[in-house]
Amino acid sequence: MAADTPVDLISKVLEQQVLQSAQIIEEQLDAELNKLEQMDEDELERLKEKRLESLKRAQQQKQEWHAKGHGEYREIPSEKDFFQEVKDSKNVVCHFYRDSTIRCKILDKHLAVLAKKHIETKFLKLNAEKAPFLCERLRIKVLPTLALLKDGKTKDYIVGFSDLGNTDEFTTETLEWRLGCADIISYSGNLMEPPFQTSKKPGTGIFKIEKKTIRGKAYDSDSEDD
Repeated sequence: MAADTPVDLISKVLEQQVLQSAQIIEEQLDAELNKLEQMDEDELERLKEKRLESLKRAQQQKQEWHAKGHGEYREIPSEKDFFQEVKDSKNVVCHFYRDSTIRCKILDKHLAVLAKKHIETKFLKLNAEKAPFLCERLRIKVLPTLALLKDGKTKDYIVGFSDLGNTDEFTTETLEWRLGCADIISYSGNLMEPPFQTSKKPGTGIFKIEKKTIRGKAYDSDSEDD
């Protein structure tokens, strides 16, 4: 009888590991079923009420967010409105834009999608040319800039597209990942793996986010087509 090849040995090991994992999952399910079977009617009723209460709180939270303007990507008319909007919500993304900057329009498309998906965060846009005091206060000199605010304070900035793969063709998922890195949205993916990094060859390096220092006397554009 021929000896097993290295490939055969690896296959057997993997098969054994899969079987062991399946057995563990089955045992866990059996334990949960046994636990439910041993509950009396009062315990089951309490469990049901607890779950219903949790669903009710989640629905109430969504209604509160909608009432505060979450769930849509909105433009605010002036910097005066900015302070009230930020005060009302825990997590805010504000896009400082200019109509003539192409990259601002690119961001608009992605932010509109994310605003509907991440109702826990408020998504706004503000014309930088109508908010000179606010731009000076937040040191915004390059457009587009996303100001990421938590509890009324600026936590981070996304300036241009350098954090998004440095391309106009970045995906909505890439922007979502970057906002997740700032803990400004509830991100369910792997923060250690940027979406655009998966298309690169191994050994090309790990993406690093750097804090932004924005300086200058006039608005600069990050768009090559501006």
